[in-house]
Amino acid sequence: MAKANILLVFLCSLGLLLLGGVGVEGNPNYRDALQKSFLFFQGQRSGKLPANQKVSWRSNSGLSDGSLDHVDLTGGYYDAGDNVKFNFPMAFTTTILSWGTLEYGKRMGPQLQEARAAIRWATDYLLKCANSKPGKLYVGVGDPNVDHKCWERPEDMDTVRTVYSVSSSNPGSDVAGETAAALAAASLVFRRVDPKYSRLLLQTARKVMAFAIQYRGAYSDSLGSAVCPFYCSYSGYKDELLWGAAWLFRATNDAYYYNFLKTLGADDQPDIFSWDNKYAGAHVLLSRMALLGKDKNFEQFKQEAESFMCRILPNSPYSTTQYTQGGLMYKLPESNLQYVTSITFLLTTYGKYMKAKKQTFNCGSLFVTPKSLIGLAKRQVDYILGENPIKMSYMVGFGRNFPKRIHHRGSSLPSLAKHPQSIGCDGGFQPYFYSSNPNPNILVGAIVGGPNQNDGFPDDRSDYSHSEPSTYITAALVGPLAYFSH
Repeated sequence: MAKANILLVFLCSLGLLLLGGVGVEGNPNYRDALQKSFLFFQGQRSGKLPANQKVSWRSNSGLSDGSLDHVDLTGGYYDAGDNVKFNFPMAFTTTILSWGTLEYGKRMGPQLQEARAAIRWATDYLLKCANSKPGKLYVGVGDPNVDHKCWERPEDMDTVRTVYSVSSSNPGSDVAGETAAALAAASLVFRRVDPKYSRLLLQTARKVMAFAIQYRGAYSDSLGSAVCPFYCSYSGYKDELLWGAAWLFRATNDAYYYNFLKTLGADDQPDIFSWDNKYAGAHVLLSRMALLGKDKNFEQFKQEAESFMCRILPNSPYSTTQYTQGGLMYKLPESNLQYVTSITFLLTTYGKYMKAKKQTFNCGSLFVTPKSLIGLAKRQVDYILGENPIKMSYMVGFGRNFPKRIHHRGSSLPSLAKHPQSIGCDGGFQPYFYSSNPNPNILVGAIVGGPNQNDGFPDDRSDYSHSEPSTYITAALVGPLAYFSH
C-alpha cells in the first residue's frame, strides 16, 4: 500500500512538472518560466524572421521600415500589443535584459543562448538607428496615433510607417542616454563570445552618449504627439544621462564617465524603477563598486540604493509602497506589473551583492539582510507565476490558469497560415477584438499588466491597463527567474 501511495505521489508530481506550473519543493517552475520568457521576445519580433523562429504563428512584418527616410530600419521589437517600434522602451528592455544576462547568465544554462539572441535582435536594430545617418538618431517607426486606431496583424500593416529621429536641433538626451546604456550593457554580454560585435556596440554607445551629453533636451519636447502620452519622458532626461554614463563607465572603466556623472549633482530619490525613471537602477548599478569593489568613491550610490530599498520594504518605517492583500507590490493602476518586475530585479540584484559580502543595513529600526530583499523578490515572482488569491499565472502559457484574452493584435487575430486573406485596419475589431473567445494564438511568456489593487483580474481584451503585455515587463523578470531557477 505504501509503495502504491509513493507511486501515486510521483505520478502527480510528474504531471504538475509537465504542465510547467510547479518545480522543486512546491515552488513555481522558474526554469520553465525562464524558457517561456524568451519565446515571448520571438513573438514581438519585427522584420524578417530567421529560420530558427519557434513562434510559428508570426511571420515577416515591417520590411519597408525606414524607407520613408531612405534608410533600413527593419528589425527590433513591437513594444506591446500594437505594431509600433518605440525605441525608448525598446532600449530599456535591451539594457535590463543585458544586465540580467551579465548578473545571472551563469544560472541560465542552455537559455543563455536565447538571452543573447533576444538582446541581439534589439541591438542590431538600435545600431541601424544610430549609424544610418550622421547627426541623426532614429528613435521610432510607425505613427502611434494611426496605428492605435487599427486592429490588424503586424504582417498586414497598411498604416504609414513614419520614422522619427532626434538631432542637434531636435535633441533627445533621454532616448539617446537609454540607447547608449543598452549598447554599452550589450557590449559586455558579447565581449567574449563576439569581440568584433562587442567593439561595434561600445563604439556606437560612446558616440550616442556624446550626443546625449552635448545636445541637452527631452525627446518628448522634440517629438510631441509621436511619443506622448505613450512613452513621454515624464522624469526628464537627467536620469538617462546618469544611467547611460553608469553603463559606459562599467563597460569602459573610463574616468570621463565617472567624472561626468558626478557633475550631475543631487539625484532624485524615487520609489519606482521603470522604462522612464532610471535613478534607482543607476544607484544599484553604481553601488556594485562600493559593495563588491569596496571603492569609497561609490559610497553615495550605495546609500541611495539602500534608501530606495527602505521605500520598498513593507515593514520599513520609510516605506512608500502599497501592497495588495495578496502581497503584490502595487505602484500604479496602469500596467502595475511593469513596476513590480523592475523593482524585483533591483531587490534580487542588490540582495545578491549584499550576500556576496555578507552586508546588512538598517531602515530606521528595521534590520535588513540579503534575505529580506531576496525573500520579498521571491514573493513577487511567485505571485506573478500563480501563487496569489485567484491562482492566476500572469505569464501567458505558464501553469494551469493564465490570461486567455490579452490585449495584443497578433495574438488575438488568426495567423496567416489560418487566414491568408489580409485583415485591414478596421477588419479585426468586430469578429476578433470584441469577441469573448480566447485568443487563437498563445503568446507564450508574455506578462500582462496584471491584477487590480484588490487582486482581481477580469481577463478582458479591451482592458489594456491590465491585459496588455509589454517587452519591458518580461525583460525585467528574466534575471530574477534565472536567479531562483538555480
